[in-house]
Amino acid sequence: MVALEQDPAEASGRPVSFLTNQARVLLAVARTPDARVRDIAREVGITERAVQLIIRELADEGHVEILKEGRRNRYRLPRRSPHVGERRLAVELARVFTD
Repeated sequence: MVALEQDPAEASGRPVSFLTNQARVLLAVARTPDARVRDIAREVGITERAVQLIIRELADEGHVEILKEGRRNRYRLPRRSPHVGERRLAVELARVFTD
């Protein structure tokens, strides 16, 4: 008799997602630009440190702008992006998932 392997997603107890953590953070920023890193981490299901790193990566690539407001940061998707095709896709995904 052949033993069937258990699906890794089932074994971990986490739902399968086709979105990367970067995409999930980008969507969270699109939904709630004034969300704290803690709120984004809770929504996405990753650590605050991971969110900070992802936001920095997204900002370095031109996908997110970080605006200082007092002691807090506010995030927004820039009007123009160096990656026009990816930017358009990100905006469309944000619209689909936030409506």
